[in-house]
Amino acid sequence: MLKIQHLTKEYKGGKRAVDDLTLTVEPGDIYGFIGHNGAGKTTTIKCVVGIHDFDAGEILIDGVSVKEDPLGCKRKLAYVPDNPDLYEYLTGIQYLNFIADVFGLTRQEREERIPREADLFEMMDDLGDLISSYSHGMKQKLALIGALIHEPKLLILDEPFVGLDPKATLMLKNRMHQLCESGTAIFFSTHVLDVAERLCNKVAIIRQGKLITAGKTEELTHGETLESVFMEVIEHAENKH
Repeated sequence: MLKIQHLTKEYKGGKRAVDDLTLTVEPGDIYGFIGHNGAGKTTTIKCVVGIHDFDAGEILIDGVSVKEDPLGCKRKLAYVPDNPDLYEYLTGIQYLNFIADVFGLTRQEREERIPREADLFEMMDDLGDLISSYSHGMKQKLALIGALIHEPKLLILDEPFVGLDPKATLMLKNRMHQLCESGTAIFFSTHVLDVAERLCNKVAIIRQGKLITAGKTEELTHGETLESVFMEVIEHAENKH
């Protein structure tokens, strides 16, 4: 569903934020993208969703090149950043209808999907309120609802659990499992390693823009915690330099 092949992204001054990164996310995967702050997680994600261009490599979404057909790729995915920037002068329902317009949802699809996702996150009663009145957690939930209503094939989340209360966190984890059972692929960044260990069937660890290791979670951990494996591989990578 998502193929990142030899991705390289440099910023001004020659700083290489992502360095020859290759990984594959398949339908049904919950794929955790793990690394310290500044490791290159968000830069990679922004390249995938078309916010950043990149200097070398290729990104394919459902076999389609992000460079050759960016709109076609965006129709297949949904992206929720770590700090969603929403239109504060709209109400929640106006925002969701705007997203539905962008993705060409019919009236019937809206009437079915908006209540389904809003009920899940206990937001139905708040959709008539201005987004400017929402707490950070409510904005996060609205962004998630907006991401789910067009039923994307690929869901990309940047630190999705930051700002969510424990109940909303549990609801999101359950929804992620449901989506994957229906064939959706989920790729998300996190530095909460115990969440990644319990939730993800695959993980990739990145350090200073380079992929350190990737694979099935159970094969990488071998009965250890993901936290201890992460510290081991990072330490090993640092000792090589």
